[in-house]
Amino acid sequence: MTDKSTLPIRVLVADSISQEGVDLLNATDGFEAVVKTGMSPDQLRRTVSDFDGLIVRSATQVTEEVLAEPGRLRAIGRAGTGVDNIRLDAATRAGVVVMNTPGGNSLAAAELTMALLLGLARDVPQANAELREGRWERKKHMGVEVAGKTLGIVGLGRIGREVARRAQGFRMDVIGHDPFVSSEGAADLGITICELDELIAKADFISLHVPRSDETKHMINAETIGRMKQGARIINCARGGLIDEKALLAALESGHLGGAALDVFESEPPTDDGLVRHPRTVCTPHLGASTREAQVRVGVEIAEKMRDFFLSGLILDAVNFPSIGRKDYATLGPVMDLAERLGSFMGQVVEGGVQRLEVRTLGELAEHSLKPLVMAAAKGLLSSQVEGAVSYVNALGLAGERGITVEEGRSTETSHFAGLLRVTLTTDKGTATVAGTLLAPDRPRIVEVDGVPIEARPAGNLLFIRNRDVPGIVGQLGTLLGTQGVNIAGIQLGRVGDKAASIISVDTEILSETVDRIRAVDGVLYVRSAKV
Repeated sequence: MTDKSTLPIRVLVADSISQEGVDLLNATDGFEAVVKTGMSPDQLRRTVSDFDGLIVRSATQVTEEVLAEPGRLRAIGRAGTGVDNIRLDAATRAGVVVMNTPGGNSLAAAELTMALLLGLARDVPQANAELREGRWERKKHMGVEVAGKTLGIVGLGRIGREVARRAQGFRMDVIGHDPFVSSEGAADLGITICELDELIAKADFISLHVPRSDETKHMINAETIGRMKQGARIINCARGGLIDEKALLAALESGHLGGAALDVFESEPPTDDGLVRHPRTVCTPHLGASTREAQVRVGVEIAEKMRDFFLSGLILDAVNFPSIGRKDYATLGPVMDLAERLGSFMGQVVEGGVQRLEVRTLGELAEHSLKPLVMAAAKGLLSSQVEGAVSYVNALGLAGERGITVEEGRSTETSHFAGLLRVTLTTDKGTATVAGTLLAPDRPRIVEVDGVPIEARPAGNLLFIRNRDVPGIVGQLGTLLGTQGVNIAGIQLGRVGDKAASIISVDTEILSETVDRIRAVDGVLYVRSAKV
């Protein structure tokens, strides 16, 4: 969970977002939003380390240098969908979660796509421009109807699906390509799934709705354009660079393509205006999200996500962490907290260098996604062992850097508890295990250590002791702590055969001198302190 002792939470707004989003943060107790736009990467680098959160749109470049010394920075919020202006690998290494608002501008982008498609089909912008110049050129602009035409949608995410719904309203036949969408799921939306090559060959109109990556850069090139229908038209409201612009211009010049509508370009503004000025293109200056409603929506949404992250640890729509919905987080959040506490406890009480971390769930807790629980356990484990910031985001990477193998799984073993989470550490000294459960969402408990049943609250200052099961040890421990001025909040005991263990909760931090005195007590086999 987020440490609230660092309040006030300072959030740097580096690109213009709606005033409603800024006001939301400033109206939240313990938050301060500072708007400072137009910074260079170097200015941002020198500024951002004094802030806990950073909000950007597409203009600000969050480079590797910006993230090299993140300081207080723990979260970046992108008011929009694309995050290609943020170095995700550098953010992950720095332990900074990156969240976006994938649904905030979906309607705006889908509506612009349809506007461009219709404008392209009927030469609306060109005819409007000529009429403004006093020319009446009706015969020149013989358009095509979209009803009965085939629209090929590449990428069936939120925007692609919204475009499909609107195209179907115009009685277009919609086909789509998306490797992450099943034929059954697409059929429910009235979309026929096909391979990309088939889509390119069949479609009268092609609309792109995929992110830019190494795999998608220039996915529309001379070769793919050559396989398109004579007179096909292409629309790109997604990301610049998906289309090889030189190949597109050549296909328009030759007449092979009937037109192109572009809201995004490889360089923005475009350095070569050949496409912009071509009579068969409709071009807009990256207006996909530019509606009043969308800007308010994404500004408020990213402010809410930033607020919720720092107040409760809720991570929504993260691009470098498994995203958890609000409903799921209500049940998964407490389990993540339990996993982090168990990892922290084990990291402080085991001896030897950690070689392997294993997280297993059973019963009701096995119903949850494992990856967030493993990340949480690794965060707890490493927070007591690693200098610098450890977060859910970078915990597994830091574990890998230290040669720690991480394993996860669901167990079929039986238990007296409805749900159980078991964390096992293998070190160069041996293997140790702790198991925990939730008596209630706010009542995590340790219920077993190294096979010894014991019930203890994994919180605060703790002493973990292994001892021989002989009379008098508990009394000696109580007396010793009393002479050291340490007040005992609770003692939890457990034993199996001649193996006994205790977890003692105390009110103050335990000094190493006190631990040494306990170690010297006859019958005490092992003692470690922990702060969870």
